[in-house]
Amino acid sequence: MKVAKLYSFNDIRIEDIPVPQIGPRDALIKTKACGICSGDAMPWYIEKKAPIVLGHEPVGEIVELGSSLHHSNTPFSVGDRVFVHHHAPCLNCKYCKRGDYVQCETWRNTKIIPGGISEYIVIPETNLKNDTLKLPENMSYEDGTLIEPTACVVKSLKRASIKKGDTILIIGLGIMGQMHALLAREFGAGKIIGADMIPFRLKKALEFGADHVIDVSKENLTNKLNDLTNGFMADIVIVGPNSASAMQQGIEAVASGGTVMFFTPAKPDEMLTIDPNYIYFRDINIVTSYSCGPDDTKEALNFINKGLVTADKLVTHRFGIDETEKAYRLTVEAKDSLKCLIVFG
Repeated sequence: MKVAKLYSFNDIRIEDIPVPQIGPRDALIKTKACGICSGDAMPWYIEKKAPIVLGHEPVGEIVELGSSLHHSNTPFSVGDRVFVHHHAPCLNCKYCKRGDYVQCETWRNTKIIPGGISEYIVIPETNLKNDTLKLPENMSYEDGTLIEPTACVVKSLKRASIKKGDTILIIGLGIMGQMHALLAREFGAGKIIGADMIPFRLKKALEFGADHVIDVSKENLTNKLNDLTNGFMADIVIVGPNSASAMQQGIEAVASGGTVMFFTPAKPDEMLTIDPNYIYFRDINIVTSYSCGPDDTKEALNFINKGLVTADKLVTHRFGIDETEKAYRLTVEAKDSLKCLIVFG
């Protein structure tokens, strides 16, 4: 079978490897599609994992179940169309009981084998049991690839604790910023403002429900936001870019009593300097949101099934596995594209 394997940021190869064998409580899926995550386009983040089979947003059809599953009460059958999360929690530890699934030791150590951009994938027992979902009959495979990234946005918006009528500023209008724009109203946002420097993405945000956009290549973000909000600024600021300077902008743009959400990590060599009294006397909350858990993926599936987030809206480019390098570079370029998919068959 073919896989797309990254050896370094500038070295992605299509290789032939044997179809992996499943264990007695695992499942094998034939991959139908897999998204390319914008997070994987950060060189420092992906290269520390290399060599790695790219992709962690796959959907596919179960073609084989482990021998023990044939005689158990598993909800899955051969032929089922499924989404699988690349990490899955134990559901029993202290972190899981608090809903902090990404801190679970099992969550951090689980994975799909060999990776998402692969013609066949083994779903290990824990992933199959604790964070694999059947796709509704009316949901396409392409829509299914959006479950994991949508779930990350669902978690972000929940952690931001939006109050009804809040003004939300979304800094960075790539795929994840656009998803925030599509879902913010569902979580209570009254006014949605997007900020970016790419005209294509600014236009898309307006199509997806943003009330205003700020072209930061032409306008000062803080000054324009001040004008748009009559001096109140934003109750919630979502910071998308992996940049300490963007995080600083987020802090400057948030209203007193508001929340700044760091949706993406900063680069490893960057430091963020904060005046603690500026934060303290304005009651500003700084919150992070890393990945997602099983409750988030279930909510994401429902939002997609309702048509709020769809491939028709967000997928701008589709490629075969042999063109993975091209799809990856387009994602890295971060200009006139949103979501790139690798489609199989």
